[in-house]
Amino acid sequence: MAGVRLGGAVVFVRNLDRSIKFYTEVLGLTVADRSTTAALLSAADGPQLVLRAFGENATHPLGALGVQYLVWMTDSREDLDRRTELLRQRSAYRDVHSVDNGVTVEGRDPDDLVLMLNYRPDGAGGLGSLPARVYAW
Repeated sequence: MAGVRLGGAVVFVRNLDRSIKFYTEVLGLTVADRSTTAALLSAADGPQLVLRAFGENATHPLGALGVQYLVWMTDSREDLDRRTELLRQRSAYRDVHSVDNGVTVEGRDPDDLVLMLNYRPDGAGGLGSLPARVYAW
C-alpha cells in the first residue's frame, strides 16, 4: 500500500442508540461490535466509526482543540443526493457547497456535530481545497 489513509474515527455522543440509528441510516454503516456505552460501526470499504456515549449533558465546545468534523466521500452524485435527502428527512441538512469540481453537503448529527458528505466527479478522494468553514471560528 502506498501512503496512508484514515481507517477510523472516534466520536463522543450523548445518546448511543440515537447516534447508531443516524449513522447506520445516513451513512450506511453497520454495527460490528457494541457494548452498553460504545459501538464500532463499519463500512464495507473499510472506514470505521467508534461512537462512545457520554450522556445527555456532555458538551462539545466549538473551536476547541481536536477534531471538529469528518468529511465522508460518496461514489456518485446520485449517492450524494440520496444521502442529502436522508439528512433532509431528519431535519439534519444545513447547506451545500460546490468547489473545485466537487460538491460538499453539510449536515448535523443528532448531537449537532457537523457531518460533511463530499462527491468529486473526477474520482479524487478528499477535498480539493480548504473548506471555508474552517475559518468560521
